Amino acid sequence: MRTLTLPGGARAAVVGAQWSDAFAVVTSGRIQLELRDGQPGPVLGRDAGFWLRGTGVRALRNPGRRTATVRVCTPRDVPRQSTSPVRQLTVDGDAMTSTKDTQIPFPAPGQPSRGHRLRRLAGTGLVATLAAMVTTTLAAALARAVGVDFAIPDGGGETIPLSGFAVVTGFFSVVGVVIAGALLWWSARPAARFVWTAVSLTALSLIPPFVSGANAATITALLGLHLVAATVMIPVLTRSLRTD
Repeated sequence: MRTLTLPGGARAAVVGAQWSDAFAVVTSGRIQLELRDGQPGPVLGRDAGFWLRGTGVRALRNPGRRTATVRVCTPRDVPRQSTSPVRQLTVDGDAMTSTKDTQIPFPAPGQPSRGHRLRRLAGTGLVATLAAMVTTTLAAALARAVGVDFAIPDGGGETIPLSGFAVVTGFFSVVGVVIAGALLWWSARPAARFVWTAVSLTALSLIPPFVSGANAATITALLGLHLVAATVMIPVLTRSLRTD
């Protein structure tokens, strides 16, 4: 067995002779697979196990700042214990230490493929969108029942119908799902970046009610409805992105 150590941003080319029958487990940090055409592939977190034989992966890359380590086990490592304590690997032309080990790790199950995670995220996002639409519409109906007129501008302006709240909530919830999917596909830290993006957009969405010309009750209700939709969508999508 050998332990492959990749500092932040480092890249290790996959040599067929070393990886053809090897099973690897990410023991710390994150590892991104670089595909045959040079495009970034899935990002594997701690305890993710994988084989590379027949996948077309041409390199392993550390997309983060923390050092990442990968335990690599091959069948020939099992029946005998190597007496050589150190082995050299090459990372973009630089020598990198790879220590030999005599312990065989328990194979950790591999993470779902990125396509599978996207499909799961889409399904979760659809359910969350419907929940946000229903919750926001019910909250708007309750506000109207206690006297909020939702007239913009105040005093003879157009009144927002209940269906309008459902449509707007559904549209921006779908936009949130699309943003989450894009971050899942391209970002090494999709959950953290999604929270930052979603919270920022929610804060921006609180500005229009103040300049709408509505009365204080309507402005307060609109702010509350924005927060209701965000409270439904953001935690659900964030949990769906946190799979490492």
